[in-house]
Amino acid sequence: MELVVEVQVEVIVVVVGSGDSGVGGDSSNGSSSVVVVVVVVVVVVVVVVKVVVVVVVVIVVVVVVVAVVVKVKVVIVAVVVKVVIVVVVAVAVLGHP
Repeated sequence: MELVVEVQVEVIVVVVGSGDSGVGGDSSNGSSSVVVVVVVVVVVVVVVVKVVVVVVVVIVVVVVVVAVVVKVKVVIVAVVVKVVIVVVVAVAVLGHP
């Protein structure tokens, strides 16, 4: 039984163009841009190799929820990249005895 604890910290900076009138109430700038910084901290505890699949699903769900909150589709790209990285790490863990 191996216990692997992985802590992943993601900082996503999303710049939303002027689409919503009333955000901040600053209309003197003309083109108001809203900068949204999303910090996602994922703590992954893997006890068995089979749990890795569930962990990937959990990470996808977490980032999808963040994407829904921010309402920006750009975050989904980060989700795909993160999932690919997690899958590669999982394969590397599978390779180790």
